[in-house]
Amino acid sequence: MKVVIVESPAKAKTINKYLGKDFEVLASFGHVRDLPSKDGSVEPDSDFAMHWEVDKDSKKRLSDIAKALKGADELILATDPDREGEAISWHVLDVLREKKAIKDKPVRRVVFNAITKQAVTEAMAHPRDIDEPLVEAYLARRALDYLVGFTLSPILWRKLPGSRSAGRVQSVALRLVCEREEEIERFKAEEYWSITTALTQGGKDFEARLYALDGKTVDKLAIKTEADAAAIRAAIKGGTVRITSLEKKPTKRNPYPPFTTSTLQQDASSRLGFSPSRTMQVAQRLYEGVNIAGETVGLITYMRTDGVQMAPEAIDATRRQIGKQFGDNYLPEKARIYQTKAKNAQEAHEAIRPTDLSRNPKNLSHLEPDQLKLYELIWKRTMASQMRAAEIERTTADLALEGADRPITLRATGAVTTFDGFLALYATAKSKEDEADRELPPLAEGDTPAITDCTIDQHFTQPPPRFNEASLIKRMEELGIGRPSTYAATLSVLKDRDYVRLEKRTLIPEDRGRLVTAFLQSFFTRYVEYDFTASLEEQLDEISAGNADYKDVLRQFWKDFSAHATEIKDLRVSEVLDALNALLGDHIFPAREDGGDPRECPNCKSGQLSLKVGRYGAFIGCSNYPDCNYTRQLAESATGEASANTGPRELGVDPETGEEVTVRTGRFGPYVQRGEGKEAKRGSIPKGWDVDLIDLEKALRLINLPREIGNHPESGKPISAGIGRYGPFVLHDGKYANLPDVEEVFTVGINRAVDLLAAKAAGGGRGRAAATVLNKLGDHPDGGEITVRDGRYGPYVNHAKINATLPRDLKPEDVTMEKALELIAAKAAKGGGRKKAAAKKTATKKTTAKKKAAPKKSAKSGAEAGS
Repeated sequence: MKVVIVESPAKAKTINKYLGKDFEVLASFGHVRDLPSKDGSVEPDSDFAMHWEVDKDSKKRLSDIAKALKGADELILATDPDREGEAISWHVLDVLREKKAIKDKPVRRVVFNAITKQAVTEAMAHPRDIDEPLVEAYLARRALDYLVGFTLSPILWRKLPGSRSAGRVQSVALRLVCEREEEIERFKAEEYWSITTALTQGGKDFEARLYALDGKTVDKLAIKTEADAAAIRAAIKGGTVRITSLEKKPTKRNPYPPFTTSTLQQDASSRLGFSPSRTMQVAQRLYEGVNIAGETVGLITYMRTDGVQMAPEAIDATRRQIGKQFGDNYLPEKARIYQTKAKNAQEAHEAIRPTDLSRNPKNLSHLEPDQLKLYELIWKRTMASQMRAAEIERTTADLALEGADRPITLRATGAVTTFDGFLALYATAKSKEDEADRELPPLAEGDTPAITDCTIDQHFTQPPPRFNEASLIKRMEELGIGRPSTYAATLSVLKDRDYVRLEKRTLIPEDRGRLVTAFLQSFFTRYVEYDFTASLEEQLDEISAGNADYKDVLRQFWKDFSAHATEIKDLRVSEVLDALNALLGDHIFPAREDGGDPRECPNCKSGQLSLKVGRYGAFIGCSNYPDCNYTRQLAESATGEASANTGPRELGVDPETGEEVTVRTGRFGPYVQRGEGKEAKRGSIPKGWDVDLIDLEKALRLINLPREIGNHPESGKPISAGIGRYGPFVLHDGKYANLPDVEEVFTVGINRAVDLLAAKAAGGGRGRAAATVLNKLGDHPDGGEITVRDGRYGPYVNHAKINATLPRDLKPEDVTMEKALELIAAKAAKGGGRKKAAAKKTATKKTTAKKKAAPKKSAKSGAEAGS
């Protein structure tokens, strides 16, 4: 018996069928251990020793693997063929060795780019050892991310209350979004006019545009005023034109290479409207396998790659399919060979392609709609990559105006597709008509087409577009920032931390994000530079290639970074705010219409407005505080009002009521709705759920909450499950018990519900025992242990006398040291917990005069912290 380890249970199930009874395939469910989110997980002073922690669920899975190994002859590590896959295999093997479960059993590493019987069988015949340089590149990346996060984040919390944290790659991606927004804000629209002349020749109409004026070629911004445009129009309408030159030039349009992770996400976004995370989730399903004629088959190759090449046998299969479907005329003489152009391309994986080109999307109608759409996109791109180029004849005609006071030249252009080539895959009736509309009538030098009309139109230049998720990924790839496996996760972090918001599919930086970016650009300039981040990625690639020692890279980085961070820790908050006032001045102090000083206080007229920080984060206040107590929010956009107007997305019709079901976004976040008007039934979308992945089934489950589970066996009264202010719950006779996970709301049975209610009743009341400690995170930077506990009103984090309740979307086992410190700091800033009670008790002992002075003193100290 041979034990095979893969990541996911779906993958395990498929591979088990291929390998047969002599193999036992088990899933690790991704990474089995990680660096604990507390100080000391990476120790620079101990040669960057890394201390790993196995989570609770993984402990059981690793025990199951160790148990299976007792009666096995061999261990085969078959995780994904990239850095993360190599790291998972290394972690599993390391833990098993610690458990002494390996003994003298041979260990082999196999990789396959596709989950098909042929690919898996061939991989098993060609095992290798774990790629140590690849693992070391992973270790370096994890150590770098940890050290940056745990060094920068506490500085951010102290200097900019309300900010959450800063990551190595996320901070650079955030800078891109913020800088684009600054470009848009600085943009000054410029007026220009276009002139279009309608002509006819031989009964066929065509158009020409102004090309040259007074012997000089004009660009689109040349005509600045309506008067100038009208004068040129009058000249054209008063004259005749003659063709002075005619050029016909054959050109070719070549197909794009097969998909990489980045280009798949971009194309799926523009053509299908998929977010990057949605694209990767659907691609994962296609890779791991779907049911085809009773057999689970992987439909595409591995979907995390920046390689554009295909295996020779895949190219041959693609060319055969093209010849069969379109004819040999659509095949180039030689196969097309593509090379990766992306900076710092990852290890040489294949591009994303179908595992079998003969599986035409037209014959896979039983797939889920999203799966079919994405598979068709991949299938067409792969086929097109090996087809002949489209051949196009472009015609350019220059027409001189005769009888005018000034030399004027018009230009008409047209194109005719003489051979469609790869475009045959994408051709539709509409696109062919559009192509025909661009064709010019038969023309020759000396012809004098008749002028039928001349129109002028006003235009204004447009600012650069905001990034959407796909275009941001493209830009990051061009700069060499991040990797295929990190793109979607990086964007999710920025959204989850409220640094950016997604509005009409574009990324808009929140003021919190702009403050963080401005802080990092002011005080950690080097570490958010694009070139520096890209060069660090290059060093990681050198490690994976075996050309660099990963600890040398860490030493070099940490020496400079830690020294710089130590300097910044001593900065006064006022120094930080002065720098941010200067850097964000145009945004937080916009120009006034009357031309006055934008920083003049509108209340007292003598004070200067400045950025300040208080217990609830950053705001704008007057320098004459406390004599002037003028304050305002940073920007109206921070309220999120704009998102309330996001249009509904139709999901389908409720089969029971016949009403339309939609996904919408309101001032309190995304929700689903059935019907319209006051009688419409609504349900909030829980945090952590991807709005793009909400379908009709999920929407109806939310709308129909609370869900009745059954009657209590003792009272006979109903028990229901729902989602409330404090998270998922079960309810019986006015008494609540928390559910650990949102998904359990839809699955919890009567026995489980009764047990939860009984446990809650047993632990309730005034005589309840002390809260249970669920997890010890480590020591607070100021001293004292931080723990996660289960209290009477749910889970919370504790430090000294401060208790901070967990957000309802955060599970106790997911609380990191970083998150705990943030919650504790926020609670302390609000004067929460026992400190608040103690302060109140002390205040009652003071005189009436001091009582009246106390609020003023408290407010002053809060404002001074931001001055």
